[in-house]
Parts: sequence; C-alpha cells; structure tokens
Amino acid sequence: MKALVTGANGFTGSHLVRRLRARGDAVVAYVRPTSNLSRLEGCDLDLAYGQITDQSSLLQAMEGVDQVFHIAAYVELGLVNAQQMDRVNVAGTQAVLAAAQASGVKRMLHCSTIGIYGDTQGRTVDETFVRQQQDFSSAYDRTKYLAQQAVDQAAQSGFHVVSVMPSGIFGLGDPHFGPVVQQFLKGGLKVWAAGDRVTGIVHVEDLVTGMLLAIDQGKVGDHFILSAGELTTREMFTLFSQETGISVPREVPAPLVRLAGSILDPIGRWLNWQPPLSRERVHYLYDRCVRVNASKARTHLGWKPRSVEATLRELVQAA
Repeated sequence: MKALVTGANGFTGSHLVRRLRARGDAVVAYVRPTSNLSRLEGCDLDLAYGQITDQSSLLQAMEGVDQVFHIAAYVELGLVNAQQMDRVNVAGTQAVLAAAQASGVKRMLHCSTIGIYGDTQGRTVDETFVRQQQDFSSAYDRTKYLAQQAVDQAAQSGFHVVSVMPSGIFGLGDPHFGPVVQQFLKGGLKVWAAGDRVTGIVHVEDLVTGMLLAIDQGKVGDHFILSAGELTTREMFTLFSQETGISVPREVPAPLVRLAGSILDPIGRWLNWQPPLSRERVHYLYDRCVRVNASKARTHLGWKPRSVEATLRELVQAA
C-alpha cells in the first residue's frame, strides 16, 4: 500500500506517517519547500514538495498512490490571516480532492474537527447533528466547515472519502496545550482563565488509530467523531496537581479576562501581533461550547482510545 500524507511534518501528520511506515506502507510526505522536517527525522519516506493548492505538484506526488490522508490545515484562533486560511483550508482541500480523484486514488481520509458542528451551547451531539449556528465563531470555524462541505460533495459524487472529527489533540510534542503543561510543571503557571470551559480530549496516537480504522473500514462519505471524553480546565489542572503536588493555578475573574481581550485585540491588530488574549479567544473560552458523542467510532470501527485521565497523566509522567 502506498499512502500520501499532506501536513506530514506536523504534530498529527508525523505520528500518522510513522504508524503507516510501521505497518509496512510506503509513504509520500507532501510538504512545503519551507517546511520544518524535524518531526520526520529518521523516517524512511519519500518527500514531495509543493503548496497545498498546487494542482500539478499534487498530481505528480499522487502517482501510484492508493490512499491519501489530508491532514494539512491552518489552525489558529485570534488575529489570523483570513485570506491565507481560506487558501489553505478551503482551496487546499478542494485541490487535494481534485488531484486524488484525477489520479485514481482508491480512498481518501480528511481530518476535520468537531468545530464543524458549530456552537452546540453545551448540547452533546453526534455525527447526525445538523449545524444550528447560522454564523461562524472564527475564520477557522468557517474555513473548516466549508472544507467539510467540499469533502461531502465529493463523497456524494461517488469518491471514496471519509472524514474524522477529532476533539482537542493531546500528546507529547503537542504544539497547542503542550507548552501550557510544560509551564505548569515548571511552576511558572500561576493564573489561568475559564475553569469551567469544557475541552474534548483525544491522544494523538489514538487519533491515528482511528484514522487508519476509518479509511480502511469506513464507507463512502462516513463521518467519525474521535474523542475519548472531556474535562473542564479546572478538572485538568486538578489532575495535574494531584500527580505533581504543584498547586492549581488561580482563576482570573471572567470580567478581567474579557476586558484584557478587548484591550489587547486592537493593540494586536495595530502591531500585527498575536496577543495571548483577543476577543475571539475570549469567545472560545467563555461563550462557545461544543460537546460530542464518539460512540459511532467505538461501535462501527472497534476504536478503543485510552481515557482522558491516562492521556493527561502521560504528559506529566513523560516531562
């Protein structure tokens, strides 16, 4: 089996590449000419260079490929380049779909997000849920939703593509929550915000397992939510504290966080700087809540992720 992985040099993509190689698949890593390839060091694979919207490069990279894993995405909240996010997340997905179909690729997997369901306001939803939110909470929210629409349209035309919707992806080297954990373990994280915020959690290795099960067993157009469960921010730090003896960070009152976001947002725009808080990030901390039921993957695919507690304990124990 020969597989192409977009975004192969990223956190999730690199774990997927190594798993594919471990099971004996030949792998083509599709990366930008400027990509940092440190996560792929020591991995036996072929490199294909090109922009995610470059149809000719994609077609060349997909020669002889059986499966495509589309992992590449522009993931960011706050002050973002919305035009660039459209290019990567929407136009890029459309280009990968077109190239895969033109190349005769047998199966494709698209890595989406539970965010496509919109703000469910705390309601727990599954893959049958139809988005109720009429607007979008962020450029990321909008572009991933539009990308999913393109994937679903390709499936409706008969192309064998399946989608996975992961929740928050955790594991060693996680570029998002990982630095926060490291700061906490060093005793440098004294305050935090939004203790009641609910975060869905899936270990990156379990996500990769779910992806492989989905592309191998899923039917045309299938969606699979991949989440092991959820914890509030307060519950996560309580678990870390129990494991390490380090005190739980003090929670900053919500009005102060909202005020800080309102002040830092225009400053960030003026200075072309990504502040730690912005209006959009504050919205995600306090006002938006997406909760999901991942039982379909367990039932249909036999997916058995480790618990959220085991995932978080691993982060502490490996530090």
